[in-house]
Amino acid sequence: MAALNNLVVLDLTRVLAGPFSSMLLADMGAEVIKIEMPEIGDDSRSFAPFVNGESAYYMNLNRNKKGMTINLKCKEGKKLFTELVKKADIVLENYRPGTMEKLGLGYEQLKEINPKIIYGCISGFGHYGPYSNRAGYDIIGQAVGGMMSTTGWPDGEPTRCGTAISDVLAGLFATIGVLSAQRKAEITGIGQKVDVALVDSVVAGMEIINQIYLTEGVIPGRNGNRYESIYPYDSFKCSDGNIVIGAGNDKLYHTLCHLMNAPELISDERFTHNPLRIKNCSILKNIIETWSINYTMDELIDMLLDKGIPAGPINTIDRVVSDPHIADSREMFVDMVHPIAGKLKITGNPIKMSDDRYKQPESSPLLGEHNSEILIKYLNLSKSEINDLKSNGVI
Repeated sequence: MAALNNLVVLDLTRVLAGPFSSMLLADMGAEVIKIEMPEIGDDSRSFAPFVNGESAYYMNLNRNKKGMTINLKCKEGKKLFTELVKKADIVLENYRPGTMEKLGLGYEQLKEINPKIIYGCISGFGHYGPYSNRAGYDIIGQAVGGMMSTTGWPDGEPTRCGTAISDVLAGLFATIGVLSAQRKAEITGIGQKVDVALVDSVVAGMEIINQIYLTEGVIPGRNGNRYESIYPYDSFKCSDGNIVIGAGNDKLYHTLCHLMNAPELISDERFTHNPLRIKNCSILKNIIETWSINYTMDELIDMLLDKGIPAGPINTIDRVVSDPHIADSREMFVDMVHPIAGKLKITGNPIKMSDDRYKQPESSPLLGEHNSEILIKYLNLSKSEINDLKSNGVI
């Protein structure tokens, strides 16, 4: 039995943040019913890259889910949805705040139908506050939450993180939130609304950056790959690429100096303690790189790890995908078979449980693929009733 076996999730989310959350729930065994607009579907179905015309973006984020279509703008569609709410544990949506309320399907309405329902919502700025009606996208979350101001090089422009990290963070926090609320509902019989904002998620993820300003009044800037609190904790050039070294204390720094055949750096008054190394980080980086540039990434990583110094290559994605630890042992790239795209590799689940070994993921659904299965299973509708709903544009 999977960890979330028998948990029923109605997933109204689109694109990334919400589907990432429901993907994790589905991976862990929940029955996730992805509800899309008839004939249109999730916007991400049209996002590159494509395999045989099918979006790999969509297929990765929507594996292990059942797919159905409901037109929530029509009376019959709303009735179908509310009947499903009676059988569900969690509803997830990532519309702009107020959208579900206008449809008559917000939390206040749904809790009257099912008092135990957990209503998870993800938006750019949250469901209350002066900015709640603003549109939210990943780049907005990264900008307003402060991440872009501290990402990049000191002499460069504020930089967006290479992936949609505010969406991913919001998806993670939403998953934690709805499962926490579900745990309480199992005890009390009463559900609640879980409100997660992209901007809040970025702010929470900024951790020590916030504390630097809150405690010292210093506005952190862009430091490239250097960390604010430790040095050497940075990227360094090799003959064929770059690596990172994390010498997080004096002992590790001393070990690094000996490995470099430069023990004099231990007693150098510019570098004797971590605060001095941070102050003089540019000088120390140049010294380390005059040594590191003489080795390949793999050569240097082996040397550093052999001495117990934390280090790793700055991998391009081709190296990540072929890494035996990541791809094979940790199963972070797994096969999935799609009815149209065929066999493809997708990103695996990072949550490893001792008793739950994830099977080969089931394909993401075609648009409305499981309409009949879901309506028969949960609402006991007949085939003729289902055909009528389809012909009337309800599903």
